[in-house]
Amino acid sequence: MMKCIIVDDEPLALVQLQKYVERVPFLQCVKACSSASEAMEVLSGQEIDVMFLDINMPDINGLQLVRSLVNSPMVVFTTAYSEYAIEGFKLDAIDYLLKPFSFEQFMKAANKVHEIYTLRHKAAQGYSEDGTMLDDCLYVKSDYRMLRIPISKIKYVESMSEYVRIYVEGHSKAVVSLMSMKKIEEFLPSQLFMRVHRSYLVNLNKIIEVSRMRIVYDDGVFVPIGDMYKDKFFEYVEKHFVGKNS
Repeated sequence: MMKCIIVDDEPLALVQLQKYVERVPFLQCVKACSSASEAMEVLSGQEIDVMFLDINMPDINGLQLVRSLVNSPMVVFTTAYSEYAIEGFKLDAIDYLLKPFSFEQFMKAANKVHEIYTLRHKAAQGYSEDGTMLDDCLYVKSDYRMLRIPISKIKYVESMSEYVRIYVEGHSKAVVSLMSMKKIEEFLPSQLFMRVHRSYLVNLNKIIEVSRMRIVYDDGVFVPIGDMYKDKFFEYVEKHFVGKNS
C-alpha cells in the first residue's frame, strides 16, 4: 500500500481527488491538505510515497513546495494551468494532470507511480523486475559513450546544475553525465549512499575521516556536510561510534 497526500486549495477538487484515491486499491490517503503549509507538516512527521499536488495555490504554490523539500515524495501535479507543465517536469514530476481530468486519466498517473514504487523497492532489495539479482553496476552516458561503473567503486557524486560528476575509485578524472542528482540518488542503494550536502552524495563505505563539518577521503579530497543534512549523517556516525562509555 502506497501512502499519499492530496494538496489543493479548492474544496471541490480536494473532494474529487479523495474519491479517486478511494477507488485505487494500492493507494491510501493519509491526509487531504488545503494548503502547502499543511502538507509540509504532514511530510515532516511521516514518510509519504506520493503527493498529488495542485500548483496554483496562495502563499506557497506547488512548485515552491517541491523545491523546498530535501527529500520529496513522488509528485503528480494536478492543475488547471498548462503553462506550468515544463517547470513541473523539471522537478522530476511523475505525471501532470490538467484539470478537469477523469478517473481514467488519474488511474493512468497512479499506475505510473505504482510501477516506479515497485521497481524501487525491488531494487532496494537487490532484485530486478523479473525477480533476478541486479548487477552491482550502473551505466551512464558520458561524451557520447555508455560507461559501466561498479556501484561499490563510486566514492561520491557531485551535482553541477543539470550534470553530475561521478568520482570513481581508481580513476583520475570524474565521469561527467547529463543527469539530475535526484535521478542518480534514486538508483543508488540508500543503505550505502547518503546525501550530505545539496551538491554531494557520498558512499558511506569510502569515508576515511570526518573532520568538523567535512568528510575526508584517502586522497585528501574532502566533501562538505550541509546544515540540512548534518543531523542524519551524524546520527549514522553515532550508530557506528565505538568510543562511548558503557
